[in-house]
Amino acid sequence: MKAVVVFSGGVDSVCAASFLKKKYELYGITFAYGQKAGREITASKSFAKKLGLRQHRIVDIGFMKTMYGDSNALTSSKKKIPGEFDYSIVVPIRNAVFLSIASAWAFTLGASLVAYGAHTGDKNYPDCRPAFAKKLEAAFNSGEADGIKRGLRKSVRIWSPYMEGLSKSELIDVGMKFLGDSIFRTWSCYSDKRHHCGVCESCNNRKSAFENAGVTDKTRYLH
Repeated sequence: MKAVVVFSGGVDSVCAASFLKKKYELYGITFAYGQKAGREITASKSFAKKLGLRQHRIVDIGFMKTMYGDSNALTSSKKKIPGEFDYSIVVPIRNAVFLSIASAWAFTLGASLVAYGAHTGDKNYPDCRPAFAKKLEAAFNSGEADGIKRGLRKSVRIWSPYMEGLSKSELIDVGMKFLGDSIFRTWSCYSDKRHHCGVCESCNNRKSAFENAGVTDKTRYLH
């Protein structure tokens, strides 16, 4: 069976791919959407090889940066990235954009699963919630209903660790077993510095997740 994974190069998506690897042939798709954290794309290339993805596509949708404007701190040059959750770091329906493109690819590949790395700790993000993903799944399959009925397309299921009740620290447990210390080369930081900044919301969540998993965090942080 084939699965398309939204594969940012962050710890969540890499561990989600590790979780699925035994059961699926994995196809990774990474999006350059104008985010500040360009280093995550470099990480995605490295882990695509390490995980043996059948294909890895990097899709440039950088035009979204202009469309998003100053609506969020991840693409805006004017907004400061906070150290804890604030709605300024919610990129408007970012996952819907990603999952739409990923699902279009899945239909062409004959893949039955489209995965992204949302977990139970992402409850503050509406487009990470299982209810949202289920509605997208229904809409996408409706959009290909005739092809599915004729046997020309496979229906897709949108999956996330959130739907399995998995937390970020539980995902790390999965990733550690498969990746070992290379897991510390995933990229979580919202900035694009040489090393993880250690103070943004995502870095703080990363630190907490490793601690909760009982894993000594060997990530290099600036702070």
